[in-house]
Amino acid sequence: MEDPSTQSPEEFLRFLEESGILQGQDELLEQLRELARRGIHPMQVLRQFQAPAREEPLERMLDSFDVSGIASYIAEHSCRKIVVMCGAGISTSAGIPDFRTPGTGLYDNLQRFNLPRAESIFELNFFRKHPAAFYELCKEMWPGNFRPTPAHYFVRLLHDKGILLRCYSQNIDSLEKEAGLPLEKLIAAHGNFDAAHAIDTDPEVDVDIAELKAAVDSGEEGWQALRDKYGHLVKPKIVFFGEQLPKRFLELHERDLAQCDLLIVLGTSLVVQPFASLVSLATPTAPRLLINREPAGTCDQLEKGFRFQLQEEGQNWRDAWCEGDCDGGCRSLAKELGWESDLDALIDSSGSAVTVVAPWVDVLESSAATEDQAGRSTVPEDGTMIASSDSVLVADDASSACPPASDSTASRSHPEIQKEPKHG
Repeated sequence: MEDPSTQSPEEFLRFLEESGILQGQDELLEQLRELARRGIHPMQVLRQFQAPAREEPLERMLDSFDVSGIASYIAEHSCRKIVVMCGAGISTSAGIPDFRTPGTGLYDNLQRFNLPRAESIFELNFFRKHPAAFYELCKEMWPGNFRPTPAHYFVRLLHDKGILLRCYSQNIDSLEKEAGLPLEKLIAAHGNFDAAHAIDTDPEVDVDIAELKAAVDSGEEGWQALRDKYGHLVKPKIVFFGEQLPKRFLELHERDLAQCDLLIVLGTSLVVQPFASLVSLATPTAPRLLINREPAGTCDQLEKGFRFQLQEEGQNWRDAWCEGDCDGGCRSLAKELGWESDLDALIDSSGSAVTVVAPWVDVLESSAATEDQAGRSTVPEDGTMIASSDSVLVADDASSACPPASDSTASRSHPEIQKEPKHG
């Protein structure tokens, strides 16, 4: 039999049907067909259901498997290509609910729209027939109604320090941009409110986001008029189930994760593919930190996932978990790095404070970072995206602050960082 990995998507789908492997799973088979039509090979999707592959242990990289160990590594190894992954937990303290927390999560709150199931509000077929529910949700979540959190400003701080390679966000709230993160540093993996388009158009028809905002604010009469004008419903470029991921995500994620020197994951349960797979793609020599209320993306659930839960000597060499909310965890890491006052300055100034770059960033990089802080760098984000219909768009919050560092680590600072001027 021909190796399935060498078959085209159509040939592989035909093999699945003829072999009976997916007998009785018609919905999954149809999802695989839809993804194949959009250029996603079914093998990529089915791999997530396989038993996680084993990793060969490497030499220990962290002094301690906690925030302090991560901070020491950043300073001692002069990290400057940090990748951050953000989920819904980064935005809950801004007043934006996560998706699945019982009683307060967005999916519970959407029941007032009498949806067949909560996820329907992000499905194109449902939107075509019943657009009012999504437009009402848009009105509530539109950027400007919420302010960035300390965690958002921490990501911005990493950029200002000259050590952020990229931020990949599952969130649609645009709060990373609101916090002052330049667009070329941000990949909104599930889209956001930065742009709008008319659905079911080929080639795609872009619509001014301000025009859509005015229509949404006017209620049903407004969005109906907009549909009449463009011949199709108009929505923000938020990725619905079955839509393609943004072009920039597809172009950059493998390259970014292959060269990152540290991965920080904030407030996500890592259940949505392909976003969750970024954890697995991080180069084996890059330490990884999860800041989240619960463990997520562990190696028993995700191929090459986090190993911080393994107690046997030598089984974890690079992973740390900070149990708690994103704001508390980010503050703890900033404090360990000696950057607590810089973070406070950004928060208190709503992002207008100017921050000194990390002492190990060279002059050329320092100049580029300063220009970014002055607002010179923006690259428009184009985009599209994918997700299966039984997944969530964004993931868990974390509700309790990270446990404070012990006295021995809370007062600890790094010689490399002490050279840097502080904001008073």
